[in-house]
Amino acid sequence: MWKLALRNVFRHKLRTAMTLTVIVIGTVGLMLSGGFVHDIYRQLAELLIHSQSGHLQVAREGYFERGTRSPEKYLIDDPHPLRESIARTPGVRAVMGRLYLTGLLNNGRSDLPVVGEGVEAEGERVLGTHLVITQGRALDPSDQYGIMLGAGLARALKLAPGDWVTLVLNTPDGALNSMEFQVVGVFQTFSKEYDARAIRLPLAAAQELLAIQGVNTLVVLLDETRDTQRVTAALKADPRLAGLTLKTWVDLNEFYTQTVEMYDAQFGVLRLIILVMVLLSVANSVNMSIFERVSEFGTMMALGNRSDRVFRLILTENLFIGALGATVGVLLGIVLAWLISAVGIPMPPPPTSDLPYTARITLTPTVVLSAFAIGLAATVGAAVLPALKVRRIPVVEALRQSV
Repeated sequence: MWKLALRNVFRHKLRTAMTLTVIVIGTVGLMLSGGFVHDIYRQLAELLIHSQSGHLQVAREGYFERGTRSPEKYLIDDPHPLRESIARTPGVRAVMGRLYLTGLLNNGRSDLPVVGEGVEAEGERVLGTHLVITQGRALDPSDQYGIMLGAGLARALKLAPGDWVTLVLNTPDGALNSMEFQVVGVFQTFSKEYDARAIRLPLAAAQELLAIQGVNTLVVLLDETRDTQRVTAALKADPRLAGLTLKTWVDLNEFYTQTVEMYDAQFGVLRLIILVMVLLSVANSVNMSIFERVSEFGTMMALGNRSDRVFRLILTENLFIGALGATVGVLLGIVLAWLISAVGIPMPPPPTSDLPYTARITLTPTVVLSAFAIGLAATVGAAVLPALKVRRIPVVEALRQSV
């Protein structure tokens, strides 16, 4: 059966080539579209991780739900032992503290409400690889009273590196406190809304300004994003984290989950359209091939072959064609994905952002295997109905087709 099916595949070269072309095109289309979507997810995840949230954040229970209103109520008073414990966890690259604050930023002529964070400059340099510095530079450990402004905030207050600003806020005791800072840089993240009101200043200066010690969160940077779940499980088993909340970057970035849901729906429809096109095209090609060979199948049955054997032969032939077409499609898709990724696809800024990006094709085992499986299944599935019709054709009627 297998030898006969294989010989038939190569005997009908034109029909086989037509079917293979359709399968290859469909498989490549599924791989490239799936790889494009996965690249969007990957780039968005890395952008959010390395410009804002880090891979993990540790805070007191309730901080992520209510902490923005009263951050002083959710302080980790002595973060150093906890930081050292987290840093010893395999897969952790860096741990840094952040202190949340709100206030008014004054440029001597006007002021605007801002939200900010006291950060550790050295750790943030390692974390913020996707933080775009549009003017000046990032905070340095030697910047005792330096400040960085979001691009939108800098435009609104007409500030540039070297200018002095005054930050005014209320301490947890209700007193009004202010401090002067020199702008050292202007940054841009994925979110225009965040950039329009965000500031970053040294953690020590923020603690001095608020007249408190401790931090609100410990931000954890990992060696690899794929280690997130493993490190999360390891940290949750650490007794030092009892009474604390641990959030992953997925939990912290609602925008990411909403974007994934939206693109999954949109590209799910696209993949369905490609699948239907492949199925119909293959079905048409297979139908033509099978019904041109009705007399051949009639001769086989006249020589003593049962109709079930003819049915199996047709499916086996299409199994060979599907496997060959899907394999060629996968190999061609890998080559095209590499070439496209080497060149890149310039993309405009997504909604809520001013940053354009370069898209690539990121192939994952899931994308490759699903494209192969769909190409194979579509070919075999398209042959079932025509094979059933041939199986029910009387031998005399089948032989008459050759007359």
